[in-house]
Amino acid sequence: MGYSKGELVTRKSYQHDLLFRVAAVKNDVANLYGADFRLEADASTSDLVRVQARELEKIRQKGKEQEDFSYRLFRQDYQLMKEKREYQSTDGYHHTSEFFQLPAKVLHLDGDQTYLQKCIELYQRVGLQVHGVHLNEKDMPLEIGALVKKIQPDIIVITGHDAFSKNKGRKGDLNAYRHSKYFAETVREARRINPHLDQLVIFAGACQSHFESLIRAGANFASSPYRINIHALDPVYIAAKIAYTSFMEKVSVWDALRNTFSGEKGMGGVETRGLLRTGMPYLEEDSGD
Repeated sequence: MGYSKGELVTRKSYQHDLLFRVAAVKNDVANLYGADFRLEADASTSDLVRVQARELEKIRQKGKEQEDFSYRLFRQDYQLMKEKREYQSTDGYHHTSEFFQLPAKVLHLDGDQTYLQKCIELYQRVGLQVHGVHLNEKDMPLEIGALVKKIQPDIIVITGHDAFSKNKGRKGDLNAYRHSKYFAETVREARRINPHLDQLVIFAGACQSHFESLIRAGANFASSPYRINIHALDPVYIAAKIAYTSFMEKVSVWDALRNTFSGEKGMGGVETRGLLRTGMPYLEEDSGD
């Protein structure tokens, strides 16, 4: 039975643990992209099972509930950060003037068009300015330099799909990973332009990525220390935490990971200074009347 690009399937050999999209089929081997997790895998078509409409609805409903829960946690966190900033900006005094903010600008490179769109929607929902670019992971090191010079971002997210294959080598061997070396090269190219960890904040990696090489290359945050799968939206919450923390404060690694799906097993990093600047007074646009 043939499978078409975009069909949703699970794998019998993994007890139907994850939902995948069929990316391509060649010689009865399907290339699969995780529907909610940033994992890429190959599987024999005989190992695949199409997901029925009723089951798909249950999976999607559960996923939406998880995403809504993470978003609510982030909004609570954001409100606390906002109140703290306003108090510090006025030295505890009450002012009638309103504040304005200079928010961080995000450049998001994604190897998956569907994930990119989901991430852009979440950036917009949390109020962040984002420039999203869909690129094959292998092309990212070649394109990042020109994009950084053009966009001049404060935060770069470098992600897509990845996977560790024990058949290709040990966990310490970069060649045993599908795309980790391209992510690492992309980070290095960005760091050639701006080597300062607090001026340009970088998140890099996807499911099961080689965490150590990404941090060594210059990423502030990366996946995946325990080689587990990470959720498609996790990088957005890391970016948002940094973007909405004052430049006068540092963000501990645990604070950055707290509202993500994957937590410290899926992601790690180094403490990093926030990027938000608050000013006053806020002036309404002159309508010309």
